[in-house]
Amino acid sequence: MSTLSLRLPNSIHRHAKRLAEEEGISVNQLISLAVAEKLSAIDTDRYLAARASRASASKFRRVLSKVPARIPDKGDEKSG
Repeated sequence: MSTLSLRLPNSIHRHAKRLAEEEGISVNQLISLAVAEKLSAIDTDRYLAARASRASASKFRRVLSKVPARIPDKGDEKSG
């Protein structure tokens, strides 16, 4: 584990302290979890963008054409 010196605006520090207390965790744990969530979100966005860049509209249409035409199940109807 490494140590990081972090400067936060007082308002954010107060908010983090209050939320950590409500969650029953330390401010350090709260910040670690928040950073982990943000890193995960960024990695997921990059992964999905990379996958999307390899997408093929023609392959998508070919796969979609294999879906049989039928009346949707109740609750699955198109809205709007």
